[in-house]
Amino acid sequence: MLSDLLARNKVWSHDRTEQEPTYFSRLATHQSPDFFWIGCSDSRVPANVVAGLDPGEVFVHRNVANIIHSADMNLLSALEFAVEGLGIREIIVCGHYGCGGVKAATENLPHGLVDHWLEPIRRLARAFAVDLSYAPDEEARRDRLAEMNVIEGVRRVAETPILQRAWHKGVGVKVHGLIYGLKDGRLRDLDCTIGPGHFEPSDQDE
Repeated sequence: MLSDLLARNKVWSHDRTEQEPTYFSRLATHQSPDFFWIGCSDSRVPANVVAGLDPGEVFVHRNVANIIHSADMNLLSALEFAVEGLGIREIIVCGHYGCGGVKAATENLPHGLVDHWLEPIRRLARAFAVDLSYAPDEEARRDRLAEMNVIEGVRRVAETPILQRAWHKGVGVKVHGLIYGLKDGRLRDLDCTIGPGHFEPSDQDE
């Protein structure tokens, strides 16, 4: 398996250089992405591929079910570097339909350590149980919960001191929420964008 991967990489590198001789030398000198993408670790949702972007055009952080934990130092470090180091002004929180993390959060089964990670999704499911009950079936309920998780993630990113500090300085960074459809390959805007002047902190605790 590893030898096959390395062989594929060699072919890709050769083909890319044939198409654009300066491609790798240009990427090696600097990165200047326009987007910071916070997405799910699911192998079917690679950020630059589904967004139609090349390497170097999107700075990426991924975790199980694209959850924004306010104490996740990995995420916060990437977010700070994206905004303050790379000067990125467009942040995307992207979930996807058919998310295994959302499914696990709605099952009454033990899944190990990930159960602790998925607690924010279970909290959302409890808080919006009535709204979710109107969905026609379990798949639709989980897909709606995946959307809610993205919307909540956008709010949580906006609440971070990193974004609050940027907005206080007049930096025009925005946070968007998208959802990806595994069945059709389409990204959908959830219309929950938050930017400077459009955010009121919540009293909700972590």
